[in-house]
Amino acid sequence: MPRPALFFFNEQDADALGATFTPVVQTQLAMLRAGVVMGLRDLSDTRAAVVRGLNAANIPVTAWLLLSRDEGYFATHANPAAVEAAYQRFLDWTRAHQLSVKGVGLDFEPDIRELDALMARPARTLARWVLRRGRAPLVEAARARYQALVDRARADGFTVETYQFPVIVDDRLGDSRFWQRTLGALALDADREVPMVYTSLIGATGPGLLRHWAPHCRAIALGSTGGGIDPFPKLTWPELERDLVLAARSARDVFIFSLEGCLEQGFLDRLFTIEWERPVIDPPWPARVLATSASRVIGLLARWG
Repeated sequence: MPRPALFFFNEQDADALGATFTPVVQTQLAMLRAGVVMGLRDLSDTRAAVVRGLNAANIPVTAWLLLSRDEGYFATHANPAAVEAAYQRFLDWTRAHQLSVKGVGLDFEPDIRELDALMARPARTLARWVLRRGRAPLVEAARARYQALVDRARADGFTVETYQFPVIVDDRLGDSRFWQRTLGALALDADREVPMVYTSLIGATGPGLLRHWAPHCRAIALGSTGGGIDPFPKLTWPELERDLVLAARSARDVFIFSLEGCLEQGFLDRLFTIEWERPVIDPPWPARVLATSASRVIGLLARWG
């Protein structure tokens, strides 16, 4: 089983980038033949200098388009105009600084303010999301507009990838849009669709659900090792190694959230030592039963909706 291509998400403000993208780290990324998916939290001269350094080290960079919190931060069904404007600002920035960026990434998640509400009032927020099942016209309008943006970025010479909640897999398998209407995912014709299977967020069912989704994914994102906005416990090294080996059985491209988390926990060095052929030990049977039940419910909802 060949080692998959590796990509690291980075989601830091510009003033933190220098401590992350040191010459040593750039050398390690180059040795791993890894790419960087950089969250564009700003379009500063400082960030441009870091991208220029990655260009010089032949480390491929993907621009992960992010918005202000007031605009929703992520790409949603309600803010395609803001994402289109962010794409134009990104184009102007790369041209002004003569940067080499290989791809553009669109991250489809609920508005960050809704995610804040989910943390504070989970039951009420989830109930409100389920009621979105009637918003099919809004979803279709957003899909058409984002597809036009994908086509535009391709015409501009970029590859385009989308970062999605993993239930997008169940929507595709069920020929459904239930989860797209409910959780803000959006099925598009992009160069690479990257379901985000962060086992740190889904507890004991994590490895089992990763087994459910991974065979249907050409690319997959794993995490979280730290960084970002979620307050949940982060993966340990054995957990990340387990997820990497499991995902590599079917995925050609594996993304890790995040680079800064890997550095903080000392994981980057350990990536050189992974035995990609080693077997993965099954989780205890209660976790397997829970994961199997959860995957069936997710699939049934997709087919029902």
